[in-house]
Amino acid sequence: MDAPVTDVRLTSALRADLEAAEYTVERVEDVLGPVATEALHREQLLPALRATAGAERPGADPAAVLTRLLVLGRTVRRDALAAALPGVGLDGMAALGLVVAAGHGDDDEVRALVDLRPYAATDGHGDVRWWIASDLGEAVTGRALRTDHVLGVGGASTTLAQVTVRDERARALDLGTGCGIQALHAARHVRQVVATDISARALAFARFNAALAGVGDGVLDLRAGSMLEPVADERFDLVVSNPPFVITPRRPDVPAYEYRDGGRAGDALVRDLVTGVGVVLAPGGVAQLLGNWEVPRGERWEDVVGRWLDEAGLDGWVVQRELQDPAQYAETWIRDGGTTPDRDPEQWALRYGAWLDDFASRDVEAVGFGIVTLRRPAAAVSSGRATEGTRLRRLEEVTGTVRQPLGPTIAAGLAAHDWLAERDDAALAAERLVVAADVTEERYLTPGDPDPRIVLLRQGGGLGRTVQLGTATAGLVGACDGELGVGQIVAALAALLEVPAAEVAADVLPTVRGLLADGLLLPA
Repeated sequence: MDAPVTDVRLTSALRADLEAAEYTVERVEDVLGPVATEALHREQLLPALRATAGAERPGADPAAVLTRLLVLGRTVRRDALAAALPGVGLDGMAALGLVVAAGHGDDDEVRALVDLRPYAATDGHGDVRWWIASDLGEAVTGRALRTDHVLGVGGASTTLAQVTVRDERARALDLGTGCGIQALHAARHVRQVVATDISARALAFARFNAALAGVGDGVLDLRAGSMLEPVADERFDLVVSNPPFVITPRRPDVPAYEYRDGGRAGDALVRDLVTGVGVVLAPGGVAQLLGNWEVPRGERWEDVVGRWLDEAGLDGWVVQRELQDPAQYAETWIRDGGTTPDRDPEQWALRYGAWLDDFASRDVEAVGFGIVTLRRPAAAVSSGRATEGTRLRRLEEVTGTVRQPLGPTIAAGLAAHDWLAERDDAALAAERLVVAADVTEERYLTPGDPDPRIVLLRQGGGLGRTVQLGTATAGLVGACDGELGVGQIVAALAALLEVPAAEVAADVLPTVRGLLADGLLLPA
């Protein structure tokens, strides 16, 4: 199996060398410059190759040598690599399965067998810096991806890492771990992480990346198997999954890739995961995953995913981030596999037609992509007053820019739901509230009119919500400084507006509950 080999001694030496070489995200960007960096994000290598010209020879900046070899997939001389990685050396790199050399002379060429690049991110637990190994991409090799390709850290992986709740937990499950990035994030705040994958090569990459990050076997437990099978009788406090959710025609002339295709027709894999993951969730346990869902003609995406939540019987909060028509979706994933209309027009047309036929067979009008958060409610909330009717069920579309990391926002939303579930309107009226620090107010007035026609609350962080308020609610929010209770403010507004207090309460309290649920208002 051509995948990295895990050797703790050699990975420790490699980690020390990479640190000494300052092989970081920032240094790679310095080496390449802004133009080449942006081009590389678009999988265009030429500017980066020009920026690292000469880095294949001895005396070059070690970060440039490593970038040219391990990111751009170009050869460097043996003596250049030896100077860049003096501790692990060429022999150690070869023993780890990372490079291969053409010969034994100083000027012989060394070629990378894997992509190994620095990774930096911020999640709800803080900043992380690692190096992540994966298979070389199609832009580097010039070939279509192998079906057991192990993907590196992409946009979806980063999104999931940033939306995951990061409070301290005992056991976590990374379902379909791939290169292991979600398991590494979880290992910082979870005592034991189980990571599963159907791909033996993916598990080998995950094991190597964990060793390179210094995560020991006592924390990470890697298991081979499909979906929930390896953990069928266990319980977890946190489940994360970037599953193989891509909807691919089940035809022999359309390749299936292990990292993205779950072997099921349509969106069945994601549906079964949403409806079935509850069996491994401990009370209070949270599951977070990314997924696609098909929207048949005449239905709304909320109807489709809402049925999944009903079947799951869990708290559910789903945020749809994108909606594509079948043609857009097909183009995205055919290109992802390395087939393009200019390089192979015959295969492009064949696969494009297969995707369109597959969607047409189920009368699919659109495909949604989003973030799913599920939770098994604890046996009882603190006051014991929550009921089955207070189960969380939110389905919303947020397509604009959001402020990452969203993990703290989601955790706060779950906590706010529980807080509200314990309080009827009488109990809410006794509470004192404050406006969240990231909230601003906008007022729009007609010239000469003393009263605003429109009042908007804008949330600066999280999901960046904007809420339009009525006159009474705007007055209540303006008075929420933690000094007076909600009921006291309602009474004062009623006197000011010369209407019964019960009428004001009926008008404002539902909106107040929404503002609390969304984090624009907070308990004092």
